[in-house]
Amino acid sequence: MSIVSVVAIITTKPGKRDEVLAAARGNLAAVRAEDGCIEYVPHIDTEGMGSFQTEFGPDTFVFVEKWESKEALGAHAVAPHMKAYAAKVGDLLESRVIHVISSAE
Repeated sequence: MSIVSVVAIITTKPGKRDEVLAAARGNLAAVRAEDGCIEYVPHIDTEGMGSFQTEFGPDTFVFVEKWESKEALGAHAVAPHMKAYAAKVGDLLESRVIHVISSAE
């Protein structure tokens, strides 16, 4: 098994992060029930970390994901609930950057 990780940086149009996050949270159970999903968690900036932190900002959140395989991630990308989520929030997004990474150990 070769675990695949994803860092998905979602930037919404100004002031729309909470609305998009609400839709994303509504999709969590369906994604976490997918075959091969190990972790699927949305994150926002931690406040008060000082000058060493580079913040994403008030309109951005980040999904950290782990999948059992590339195939599981590929199935996730085309799952009906993901297509429905994308259609629901598409007009609210400024950008979406997906990094698919593997351990370098």
